[in-house]
Amino acid sequence: MHRLVGLTRATLLASALLAATLPASSAPGGKPIPVKVVVVAMFERGQDQGDAPGEYQLWVEREHLEQIFDLPAGYHHVRMNSDGVLGLLTGVGTAKAAASVMALGLDPRFDLTKAYWIVAGIGGGDPADVSLGSAVWVDHVIDSDLAYEIDAREMPSDWPTGYVPMRRSKPYEPPAQPDVDGEIFTLNPQLVSWAFALTKNVPLVDSLRMQRARAAFTDFPHALLPPFVTRGDALSGMTFWHGALMDNWANAWAKYFTGGQGNFMVTAMEDTGTLQALTFLGHAGRVDLERVLVLRTVSNYDRQPPGVTAAESLKQMIEGDYDAYGESLEAAERVGDRVVRDLVEHWQEREAAIPSAQPRESR
Repeated sequence: MHRLVGLTRATLLASALLAATLPASSAPGGKPIPVKVVVVAMFERGQDQGDAPGEYQLWVEREHLEQIFDLPAGYHHVRMNSDGVLGLLTGVGTAKAAASVMALGLDPRFDLTKAYWIVAGIGGGDPADVSLGSAVWVDHVIDSDLAYEIDAREMPSDWPTGYVPMRRSKPYEPPAQPDVDGEIFTLNPQLVSWAFALTKNVPLVDSLRMQRARAAFTDFPHALLPPFVTRGDALSGMTFWHGALMDNWANAWAKYFTGGQGNFMVTAMEDTGTLQALTFLGHAGRVDLERVLVLRTVSNYDRQPPGVTAAESLKQMIEGDYDAYGESLEAAERVGDRVVRDLVEHWQEREAAIPSAQPRESR
């Protein structure tokens, strides 16, 4: 009797594991639900709707993501509308993002093989390239965690930083390629070009507070502009860094991993985790990695303004006082939803072929 019970438990466990790895067409109860677009947000301050918003709420309310599916292996339940748009809330940080995306990607209830993925979140912007409330379509996501580090007080006097790339013995030691393993993710340039061309004239919200904050960055022409849509590169890592010296490091780090071609513009905390999970799901035939977009909007500058210390500037943000918090949430949904609506409304064409535009058009 005990042996039979043990076999039954083992059989049930094996069946559960098998179900998690079967193709979506093997899902019980009929064919899986075809998904056209997955919108990925990272945090929500309270409920999914009806209170002060985080990155998720505007999508839930405006895309009418009313059908709820439990996702026990992920951070949060997922929501879907009748157009085939699915919303995923991953939780903050690389680990939660990777786990939540993998949980959705392996769920046999959904067919994600033709789905487009749009990661839409806020971050800190480089005032050399963007202004508050701006939106950045990302070409490269570069990991800012995978590295060696020596305390700056102990590093050699000729080093610009104590941060050293993996498998290298000093900062920015060549070559950055070809032995990278998760340090950089390059998105489909034709799709990024198309998304930028489609949305570059989307009007973004400005405010008196943003104008006052921008005015302090007198040495940064782009920082003084009203918010705009552009494209560039993102650094993604679990550490919320801040300050002029860190901004200099971020630009050099991005240049290093892109062979001098990239331009750091905006920060993130989850995107390498999301893209690593999507990469593995692509290997398994569950998603199409060429259909992935990352959109980051600027809630704050990543460095202090003139006359303020980095510590003073950081303290303001620790208290949750971002100069463009609400405006950046609005920009992420406005700009991202222009793409979502196009994909849904032209689905027969978009399902068959990935849209493209002239490469590398930027501000």
